[in-house]
Amino acid sequence: MADSIALPRLQPIRPYDYILRLAPGVALLAAIGYSGKLLERTISTYAKAHHLVIPNIEYVLWAILIGLVISNVFGVPEVFRPGIATYEFWLKAGIVLLGSRFLLGDVLHLGGISLALVALEITFSLAMMTLLGRLFGLTPKLTSLLAVGSAICGVSAIIAAKGAIDADDEDSSFAIAAILALGALALFTFPLIGHALGMSHHAYGMWAGLAVDNTAEATAAGALYSDAASKVAVLAKTTRNAMIGFVVLGYAVYFASSGKARQVTNKAAFLWQKFPKFVLGFLVISLLASASFFNKQQLTGLANLSRWAFLLTFAGVGLRTNFRDMRKQGLRPFAVGALGEVAIAAVTLGFVLVADRLFRL
Repeated sequence: MADSIALPRLQPIRPYDYILRLAPGVALLAAIGYSGKLLERTISTYAKAHHLVIPNIEYVLWAILIGLVISNVFGVPEVFRPGIATYEFWLKAGIVLLGSRFLLGDVLHLGGISLALVALEITFSLAMMTLLGRLFGLTPKLTSLLAVGSAICGVSAIIAAKGAIDADDEDSSFAIAAILALGALALFTFPLIGHALGMSHHAYGMWAGLAVDNTAEATAAGALYSDAASKVAVLAKTTRNAMIGFVVLGYAVYFASSGKARQVTNKAAFLWQKFPKFVLGFLVISLLASASFFNKQQLTGLANLSRWAFLLTFAGVGLRTNFRDMRKQGLRPFAVGALGEVAIAAVTLGFVLVADRLFRL
């Protein structure tokens, strides 16, 4: 009888150790976010005291810029990275808590208008990226990842689609790098275009929610314009996010039918797995707020918690963006992404301007 093999005993990770592992990065996010808030307040106070006319730069942009400088000039040590990666958790928590600032009637009214715009945006984005991918000779799976990322919710959609269509790690890294770089550029260009066109807060927020890919960048682009624009951007972007399961399922079935991916055996389970659960949390909080479940003081507290969560999110947007790493990914995915995003931004802007004229967004 063969001797038994002694396997090493795996030690479970204790919650205390896990918290300690995340603490440095979360503390860095909080420090950068608060520094952005402090910079905005200090510059505004100085300008008023000295009667200077200085454009007010929101804390959102300061937090992102500080993060970008740290990431691209100094680099982020490994000890901070696990905590920095929690920025997506803070983003989702902020969106859920933001539901306290929406009455359900407003959600349904804006959702009805945005749903038609979202359908147009998704259809156009998928078609445009697919066409450009073929013209530039990208592989079908890389083209699909770029299309899903631009149509739905950026990195999250790319990650969801990668597993569904059995795409290579290299393809997903190309697509993610392109989407991240273009999302960073949107933060600086969208507010300028919105102000130049004199767009209303609702119209601009709708445009940002439709045209900016990642939820974090869409939220930040809205906040850079105004608080009201940020709320609309989150709602429009959340509507896009809710479509992720259906779009990814369509791509999974297509590649499976051609023998290039696994078969989808249970479509309902697949949809539930891919559906972003924080969307449900947002709707539940909005429903409770509409039913007067929270008093005024509690609503104020939830709104403040939402702002703090977004503060950590915006710091993470800057810290996780490294232009040197993106430059290594090659030019063709960036060319496809850039041309596609410009076309999507221009066309969705037209959609929103027409809808604003017809429906008074």
